[in-house]
Amino acid sequence: MISLAKPLRLAVGAFFIRDHPRIPHPSPRNFWVKGGDVFIKCYVICYNAYMALVQNKKAYFNYEMLTTFEAGMKLLGFEVKSLKSGRGSLEGAYVTIRNGEVFLLHAQIPPYQVGNTPTDYNPLRERKLLLNKKEVAELVGYEKQRGLTIIPISVYNRKNKLKVEIGIARGKKKYDKRETIKKRDVEREIGRTLK
Repeated sequence: MISLAKPLRLAVGAFFIRDHPRIPHPSPRNFWVKGGDVFIKCYVICYNAYMALVQNKKAYFNYEMLTTFEAGMKLLGFEVKSLKSGRGSLEGAYVTIRNGEVFLLHAQIPPYQVGNTPTDYNPLRERKLLLNKKEVAELVGYEKQRGLTIIPISVYNRKNKLKVEIGIARGKKKYDKRETIKKRDVEREIGRTLK
């Protein structure tokens, strides 16, 4: 896993990274290369990889993800600074829909500088998520289904705008969690023996 705070430019050919949900479609770049006395026009495809600023670390352990969406967030300026510095928590946070609008509840974003924060600021306040009508309608359909919940997975920076990845999730039972732990331990043991 890449753990840089800024977007990383990757020039790739055929790569599995194309199918990743957080990486946008390839952006072509043209440039000229001098080979001896001849200029050759080259065509390179670049991908922007975006690193998570805040993650819900237990999301994939406690839930089985069915599908994911990318949404913008309506934030205050000092909340943006706080998230860009990697402070915040998505544990216990969830998404709800009211009157055709999507809100993120119980996501904790501490103030960037306590002295410069308004006195009535609540770090757990509800924040509006920005999605188009088609995506909101799809989320309403998922929310009405029994046993499904909408949770935030991560917050990341994309083209200088903060985005939140939300997932449609089904809660795992205890035996599913035990199976996940067992599988992780087996993979760890295999990795140790191969070293």
